[in-house]
Amino acid sequence: MSSESDRLQYVRLGRTGVVISRLCFGVLTVGPLQANLPLEEGAEVIAYALNRGINFLDTAEAYQTYPYIRRALELARVQPVIATKSYAYTRQGMKESLDRARDEMGIKTVDIFLLHEQENELTLAGHREALEFLFEARRKGWVRAVGISTHSVRGVVAGTKNEGIEVIHPIINLTGLGIMDGSREQMLAAVALAREKGKGLYAMKALGGGNLGQQAHRALSFVNSIPYIDAIAVGMKSKAEVDLNLTWIQGRRDQVLEEIVGAQGRNLLIESWCRGCGSCLEACRYQALELQEGRVEVKKEKCILCGYCSRYCPDFCIKIV
Repeated sequence: MSSESDRLQYVRLGRTGVVISRLCFGVLTVGPLQANLPLEEGAEVIAYALNRGINFLDTAEAYQTYPYIRRALELARVQPVIATKSYAYTRQGMKESLDRARDEMGIKTVDIFLLHEQENELTLAGHREALEFLFEARRKGWVRAVGISTHSVRGVVAGTKNEGIEVIHPIINLTGLGIMDGSREQMLAAVALAREKGKGLYAMKALGGGNLGQQAHRALSFVNSIPYIDAIAVGMKSKAEVDLNLTWIQGRRDQVLEEIVGAQGRNLLIESWCRGCGSCLEACRYQALELQEGRVEVKKEKCILCGYCSRYCPDFCIKIV
């Protein structure tokens, strides 16, 4: 491990007892919904991050990135903390999701298993069966900690009220981009409440899915300064991005790295063969897509570059580039 990684901060995630690096590798970026790197290339980037000291990976069943993680574990020969998520809402559905995660990543225990996108009390109640199965899985040692991910203030508050939920993965960034039901300040108040209740918190979309790229250092520094946040998940698709984010999280700057990574802007691309079926419009919770003259166009001021819409395109014409 390099001398730089020796300075990477490690913390306990809430009251879970799980020790994580302050910087979390968001695996979505390397996979089919975003950069769509070849398996070996994507796995090498993840393994590089692990060897640099990042011991925390964030993924989800929907990201289709389990094979990348399995291969990265073989390359790096380390066992990091892995968080994954599932949309399952029934007991059987969640059992299948947990089995799939363990089998496809080649691990016996999932460190952190989250209900994916729980935005209020009603959605959490609708996933009661799945949540209860995760509590049972935790007792059996198949899962170490249970939580939720959320894009809303109400979601954080709902998670805070449930004693069995140990971890919350909320969206928070410099401008409040992507928060579904409130302001940046309201989200900060919600995560402060969650911290009071002992919840482990790791942030998502600190860079607004890439939309805050022009002020990326400031954006990451802002989230890094929030005292209630244990770690920050950042999507990375290259070794240069790993190096740069490690530099920033440690409070340093590197002009050369900043120029290299800054030149790699990201956009949501709608291919020319889009026939305007509208499937992606219905799936986008941020209303960032619209039909114009028979094809889909992106409203850049609303898009957080999550790439989720690509899963709903029957013609595979949506990608992040």
